Amino acid sequence: MIKKLLLIALMCCSTFAFAQKDGDAKISLGVRGYNYIELPQLFNQVKDHQFINTKFNSYIIKFNDGLFSYRLNGNYINKSLQFDNNCTGCDLTSGKVKDYAFKAGFEKNFSYTGIQPYFAFDLGYRSTEFNGRGFQAERVPSAVDFRKRGITVTPVLGIKISPIKELSIFAESNMEFFYAFGKERSTADGADQPTNSHKFKKGEFLLNPVAVGVQFHFR
Repeated sequence: MIKKLLLIALMCCSTFAFAQKDGDAKISLGVRGYNYIELPQLFNQVKDHQFINTKFNSYIIKFNDGLFSYRLNGNYINKSLQFDNNCTGCDLTSGKVKDYAFKAGFEKNFSYTGIQPYFAFDLGYRSTEFNGRGFQAERVPSAVDFRKRGITVTPVLGIKISPIKELSIFAESNMEFFYAFGKERSTADGADQPTNSHKFKKGEFLLNPVAVGVQFHFR
């Protein structure tokens, strides 16, 4: 019985020591290999068309003081996009979207077990731009462009596993609030066609269900 208790105690100590390895790291560098995210709304884009998949477009650096990790995040998206505008099947819009963000915040582990859930909170700046073509039924096609820039507030929940002390695999999810000032513009094809322009300010919640990546730890 005593041997069993000693064995259990030893296993607990080993698990705790292993869990501390990530906490002992002074600097961590990471990349999100896969993201499923909701882009900020473009024009009157149909809601379910805002979700996209991205790979290796988001990076993170963390500085650890033993209690908290202080995070710097950056991501960049540049890809072709096609979506329904105003309503499903109504107006087709296609072109290229460019979206980037820079964020700073903190991260705190919930426990010191072998599997570590964590909470993070980030503040930052985001910019979204779109240039393309709009096609409406019974109307002349038009050149369209859109941009908005503003601040973002992002609480994050995640979990990480460290198979070795120099490496962690993590998955996280967040709900981002984005408040932006923007402008949209459209010009119908043909000579002497007027340009319609509209400025706006808007807040929106963006659900980013999953991001999966790896972090490398340096002491």
